[in-house]
Amino acid sequence: MGSLGKLVFLLSSIIATIQLNPVKPKECVLRKIVEYLALQIVLSIVQVLPINTCASLCRWFAWLVSDVIKFRRKVIHGNILGVYPTMEEPERCEMTREMWYHLFLMGCEIAQAPRKIHDSNWRKYVFIRDKVQMTNYLIDYRPLVAVSGHFGNFEMGGYVTGLLGMPSYTVARKMDNPYLDEFINRFRGHNGQFILPKEGSAPAIQKVMDSGGILTLLGDQHAGTKGCWIDFLGRPAACHKAVALFTLSGNAPMMVTYTKHTDKPLYFEIGCTGVADPLEMDDELKDVTRLTQWYNDRLADAIYECPEQFWWVHRRWKEKPVRKTKKRRAA
Repeated sequence: MGSLGKLVFLLSSIIATIQLNPVKPKECVLRKIVEYLALQIVLSIVQVLPINTCASLCRWFAWLVSDVIKFRRKVIHGNILGVYPTMEEPERCEMTREMWYHLFLMGCEIAQAPRKIHDSNWRKYVFIRDKVQMTNYLIDYRPLVAVSGHFGNFEMGGYVTGLLGMPSYTVARKMDNPYLDEFINRFRGHNGQFILPKEGSAPAIQKVMDSGGILTLLGDQHAGTKGCWIDFLGRPAACHKAVALFTLSGNAPMMVTYTKHTDKPLYFEIGCTGVADPLEMDDELKDVTRLTQWYNDRLADAIYECPEQFWWVHRRWKEKPVRKTKKRRAA
């Protein structure tokens, strides 16, 4: 796409988004448009650079954010210490830098993937570890619940399945910036990844399940006080009950997957750490809490192998709420 084509695309995207997502007068429309254009400029620069150059820049930015700016350092180190209580500070700093590197690299790979990875050459870039098992469930007549976490480059998992003609549907919250939200959804939809809004998506989810589709979910989202409390990486964490209910009530196998970086940028390993099939699972897993604990354990299996690729900056753990009972008034 030439410069004129990109300009036309930017303007049309802004106009279309304004029509679909009218912004309240009190909000700063100009700021949101500037954020959108800034993202487009960064993506344009990343797309023209060699991926190895991008990886080198990611190393530099990781050092800048981790050691100089120290962005969310307290949260990151607190999360790491919660899982690795004996880890010394130099090791925590190294893991923090590695985490930021993989996070920045993820953005660069997403920008370059549509130009580099196609249906004719994807095998060069992607190694599927559990190919037979994953394929059997992906082409099964029943719906599939694919659970992953904030680990590695989880976006590429959906990109590859869409590339192979197997579209997936993800439930996600809308971004605060409607222009960025519209652009990212168009990008995902172009490759067969469709976003369902977090609010009011029950009918759409049911349609996906009834049609035998693939529902992809991030299983390491904090669910608040009403969540299902389990153990994740050795710490109490709240999970959404719906993830387990999709499998238990919809005869939908649950497959816990991961997509992680290998030794070179833009090269990935996709694997499966476990499958809970309603037709074959043990009776003890036919319970929301136990199934939720099971898939969190499977996510942990992948994270423990490459902990530097987990998003420690993510506020996954929060204190378990203490129920308070109101004192009865004296008669």
